[in-house]
Amino acid sequence: MNRKDFLKSSTLFGAAALVLPTTNTFAKNLADNSIDKLVDANGNYIQQPLPYSESFLEPYMDAETLHLHYTFHHGGAVKGANKDLQMIKKVLDENNLETIDFWTKKLSYHFSSHILHSIFWTNLTNKPNLPKGNLLKRIEKSFGSFDKLKILIAATSKNVDGNGWGILAYQPYSDSLVVLQCENHEKLTQWGAIPILVIDVWEHAYYLKYKNKRTDFVDALFNIINWDNVAQRLNDAEKL
Repeated sequence: MNRKDFLKSSTLFGAAALVLPTTNTFAKNLADNSIDKLVDANGNYIQQPLPYSESFLEPYMDAETLHLHYTFHHGGAVKGANKDLQMIKKVLDENNLETIDFWTKKLSYHFSSHILHSIFWTNLTNKPNLPKGNLLKRIEKSFGSFDKLKILIAATSKNVDGNGWGILAYQPYSDSLVVLQCENHEKLTQWGAIPILVIDVWEHAYYLKYKNKRTDFVDALFNIINWDNVAQRLNDAEKL
C-alpha cells in the first residue's frame, strides 16, 4: 500500500469511527421513527420531516422559532456535513492533506449538530407526561429522585458557557444514567454515552420568544418533554 492509499484508508477509518457508532445507534434506536434515519442509502446525510406541525409545541415553543430552528439551523448542519464529506473525499483524492484537519473538525461539528437536533425534536411533545417504569427506576438509582434529576439537568443546561446542550445519557460502561454538559455540539465529556434526552440552549432555540432569558426557556421545556420517548431511547440503548 503506498503512502496515498495508506493515508486515505486511515483517514476514512477515522471518519467512520466518528460517524458510524452513533449512526448505528440511531438505526437501532426507535427504528420505527423515520426522523432517526440520518443518512440515505448512499451515505449522504438527510434531514427528516418534523414529526409534528410547527405550532405543535405552542405556547412553550413558538412556531416561528421552531421553523427557523429546524429549517436553517438543523438544516444548515445537514448541508454543512454533506459538504464536509465531499471536501474530505476531494482532498484525499488530490492527496492534498493541508486542510484535512479543518474538514474533519467541521464534520464533527456539523454531524454532531445533526444527531442532537434529531433527538431534540422527538424529545418534545404537547402533552404533559412523567417518567415511569424502567426510566423512573433508573433516574431514582442514578440521581435519587426525578426532582433531583430535573434540578441537575436544568442547572447543567442553564450554565453552559456560550452555546451548547444539556444532555441526559445512558452510559453503558457504568450501566447508569449521566448528565453531561456539551459546549457547541461536539464537545462532550464522556466517550460511549448514548444521549436519550437533549436540551438545546443555543440562542437560536429560544431568543425570539424568551430573549436573553435562557433559564425561563429551560424551565418551560419541562412542560413539553416527551418522557415516553426518553424511556424508549433508554430501553433501546440498554440493548446495544
